Amino acid sequence: MASIESYRLLVFLGIFAVMGLLELWLPARNAPVNKRYRWTGNWLIMVSGALVARVLLPFGLVGVSMWAEANQIGLLHVIELPSWIGIVLCILALDLAIYWQHRLFHQVPLLWRIHHMHHADSHVDTTTGLRFHPIEIALSLVYKGILILLFGAPAVAVVLFEMLLNGFALFNHANIRLAPRWESMVSKVWITQHLHRIHHSQVMAESNANFGFSISIWDRIFGSFKSTASLPDERINLGQQDTPHTQENSHVIKLLTMPFRR
Repeated sequence: MASIESYRLLVFLGIFAVMGLLELWLPARNAPVNKRYRWTGNWLIMVSGALVARVLLPFGLVGVSMWAEANQIGLLHVIELPSWIGIVLCILALDLAIYWQHRLFHQVPLLWRIHHMHHADSHVDTTTGLRFHPIEIALSLVYKGILILLFGAPAVAVVLFEMLLNGFALFNHANIRLAPRWESMVSKVWITQHLHRIHHSQVMAESNANFGFSISIWDRIFGSFKSTASLPDERINLGQQDTPHTQENSHVIKLLTMPFRR
């Protein structure tokens, strides 16, 4: 278990480093708030979420998967499939489930109060992909744990899914812009930085689009795909109108208490 977590951490740090360097080299937009304040707040939010997850589920989702396998719980322990098909189906099913989780966090008022903190970031860069309220982390963890039990998802599928989810969160929040030719090709399958900045727009019709974290197929199937915004990419108003772009609103205490102050 420890070696799996170490490998996941190395992959996470590697992707973060690559995206961070690309942001320094070819930034798509300028941030309205000093990076030191934003990054400190966003990293502390990630740490607080990780602590909540460790307390709530000490052995993580992989532990849930291993327990389900030991007790033969879940659909894959009833339906006999080749192992690789089971892994692929579980990854796709979990990704679809996260699409609907994300969509519900926008549509249910109580859940939006929690998710609002993520969208209140004054800028969108790699650290925005770390900025999820601990309550949202806890709810998502319980939701994914139930699904893993329902599917009987194998541990390897859970590890791959979590690595893909975290990696794509860093990738599509990155403050970079693909060349138009690449954007057109990549966005046919994957959620790109441009598509996700549309999702972070202050225009509700735009923020209620592009809910996918990895593949864009779910948005296309369920009618939430939007390839262009009302303004060019470099002029999209990011963040939330009720949260001014100030250093104070990047403070970790402000971020943690945001759902209770609105």
